[in-house]
Amino acid sequence: MTAPFSSVAPGVRDRTGNDPIFIWNGEARSRAAAGEDILNATIGALTQDDGVLCTLPTVLETMKRLQGPRSAGYAPISGVPAFRAAVVHDLFGDGPLSRQAVSVATPGGTGAVYQAVQNFLEPGQKMLVPSFFWGPYREITGHGGRGLDPFPMFDDRGEFDIDGMAAGLDRHLATQGRALVVLNFPCHNPTGYTLSAGEWDRVIDVVDAAGQRGPVTVFIDAAYMEFGGGSARGWVDAVPGLMRNATVLVGWTVSKSMAQYGARIGAIVALHRDPAELAQIDNALGYACRATWSNCHHLGQLAAAELLTDPELVARVSAERAELSALLQGRIDAFNQHARMAGLRTPRYDAGFFVAVFTPDQDATAAAMRDRGVYTVPIPGAVRVALCSTPASTIPRLVEALEIGVAAAS
Repeated sequence: MTAPFSSVAPGVRDRTGNDPIFIWNGEARSRAAAGEDILNATIGALTQDDGVLCTLPTVLETMKRLQGPRSAGYAPISGVPAFRAAVVHDLFGDGPLSRQAVSVATPGGTGAVYQAVQNFLEPGQKMLVPSFFWGPYREITGHGGRGLDPFPMFDDRGEFDIDGMAAGLDRHLATQGRALVVLNFPCHNPTGYTLSAGEWDRVIDVVDAAGQRGPVTVFIDAAYMEFGGGSARGWVDAVPGLMRNATVLVGWTVSKSMAQYGARIGAIVALHRDPAELAQIDNALGYACRATWSNCHHLGQLAAAELLTDPELVARVSAERAELSALLQGRIDAFNQHARMAGLRTPRYDAGFFVAVFTPDQDATAAAMRDRGVYTVPIPGAVRVALCSTPASTIPRLVEALEIGVAAAS
C-alpha cells in the first residue's frame, strides 16, 4: 500500500542510505562467505595479511584501563581540555603555531570536515576540492545545504594542478565572496598522491594572493599523516605561509593514527594570526558541537590525551605503529613494481592507504575485475585500490585483474 502523504521533507527524499564503498565491500564479503576466492580492496582500514584488523596493543590497553565512572560521564562540549591541548601539541609541538591554534573534539575526521563546511561556508555555497576526492565530501556538503566544486587535480605532467586551484579560488571569491579549499595531503584519498615541498610553496603563493582579495580558508585533511613516510609532516612547514592571508584548518583523527576507526575520535584545529578572530572561530566550532553531536566520546579523548603526552606510551605507540607502516610499505613497494611492469597509469604513490589506477571507464573496469573476484571502488576516471587491506602475496593477482579491467574499458 502506498501512503497518500510523505512526511519526509522534499529536499531529502530518494537519498541513498548507504555509502557505495560499503555496498561493494558488502558484496565482496557475501561472495567470500559463500566460498568464493575473493580479493577485497575496497575498505580503507589497515588489516593483517589474514584479514584481521590491525590494532595497537598500547591503545587498547589504555582505553581498557580508563573505563569507569569518569569516562562514562559527559565530556565537555568542545572536548576534554587535555585532549584539545594534546592534539595541538601533536601537530605543532611547542612552537609558535601552537600559540596561534585552537582545537575542538569531533566524531572522527568526518566531524572535522563537517565543522569546516558548516562554519566557513554559507548555505548554497560550494567547497573547492581537487577532481579526485574522498566521496563523502559530497554527502557532507550536500547534507548541510552546501555543494562541491572540483578543479582539475593533475596537470599534463602528472603533478598537482596549481593553476587549476588558483582559478577555482578566483571563481569562488568572485561568485560567493569566500573560498574554502580542501587539501587532503599527505597520502591523498583516493589517489595516494602527496605534495612535494615545491608544490606546497606554489600553493602558498596562490593562497596568499587570493587571501588578499577575500576570506580564504584552507582545510588540510591530514587523516593519513602518520602513514605518510618521510613527507608525513611536510605540510606543517607550509602552515605559516598559508596563514599570512588565510585561515588554516586541520582535520586530525585517531581512526588511522591509532587504528581506532570505531572510536570516532577526532578534532578540528584552527589557526589564525589574529587572537580575536581565533576566539570567534573557537566559539563557532563549540556552538556547532552543541547543535549536532553535543559532545564526543569521553573515553576516547581521555585515552588519546594520555597516549599523546605520556612519554612511555608515546614511545610504545610509535614502535607499534612503525610495524604497521612497514607492513603497508611492503605492499606499496610490491604494487609499484608490478604496476610499472603491467604499464598501469597511476599518480605518484609513495605512501598511504590507497592508490588510484586511471582508466577510460571506471565502471567497466570495476565490473571486469569483479567478474574475476577482485573488488575495487570505481571513481570518476579511475578505480581506487585499498592496499591497506590487500596482502602482499595477492598483489600479482590484483595487478593482473587491473590490467584486464583497464583493457576491457579501452
